[in-house]
Amino acid sequence: MKLGLQLPYFTWPGGPPALGGKLAEIARSAEGAGYDSIWVMDHFFQIPMAGPAEWDMLEAYTALGYLAGQTSRVRLGALVTGVTYRHPGILAKQVSTLDVLSGGRAYLGIGAAWYEREHLGLGVTFPPLKERFQRLEEALRIVKQMWSGEVAPFEGKHYQLAETLNVPMPISKPHPPILIGGSGEKKTLRLVAKYANACNLFAESPSAVARKLAILREHCDAVGRNYDEIEKTIIRPMGFGEGSSPAQVVQMLGEYAEVGVQTCLGVLLGAENIVPIETVGRDVIPQISKM
Repeated sequence: MKLGLQLPYFTWPGGPPALGGKLAEIARSAEGAGYDSIWVMDHFFQIPMAGPAEWDMLEAYTALGYLAGQTSRVRLGALVTGVTYRHPGILAKQVSTLDVLSGGRAYLGIGAAWYEREHLGLGVTFPPLKERFQRLEEALRIVKQMWSGEVAPFEGKHYQLAETLNVPMPISKPHPPILIGGSGEKKTLRLVAKYANACNLFAESPSAVARKLAILREHCDAVGRNYDEIEKTIIRPMGFGEGSSPAQVVQMLGEYAEVGVQTCLGVLLGAENIVPIETVGRDVIPQISKM
């Protein structure tokens, strides 16, 4: 099993003047500790489950470009970009740029979007759920066309592109991995089977994740996709303190590995203190890498 670091907030001691230095320290520490990837949220306001909307929130792709310059090995991605935030052609270009400048380390994390407040607050259109899923599928088709090297028109219901020119092309082959976030059984997991290289599920419990993966396998069978080609990832809070030791974290991750999870994107509470990152590198990553 691999471990990714997901950063849930940027409101750290010292405020904005110290934020760049702290983010760089976190990234270098995580890479040195053996983390496989680093992920930031793609939101414009802080989300309710992590803190008040007024907390600091960095724009995702600017932050990822900064992280690319601070690291040399870890993969980098947004967990996840809402399809409504950026035109798909521009998003493909942004991730291509990140991939080229990082030496082939970019993921495209994408989903149907959900946080209405930031849409309304910044004037971003927030269509009904059905339309957001339609847009998500069209966006996936656009990105794959642009990354195939095919320069041709794209005519969709919601997006029309006269020419899918994308130069320079990503370094990752055949393209940066596409990760779709969400656990919806009828739409989201069907899109994973059809278009994605990875899924990201909420770690409700090992049994719940096993059930979602069984449904994903059914969708793969229905579209003729090899289920084993898809990286199975979960997102889960991680921290150390009362009732949560490194040994308990290893045991928990082992239970998810047993049901088929290959990567945990851990929301590491207190990462800005660096000590939790070092603890993970010493007491967790060596153990789970054997799973």
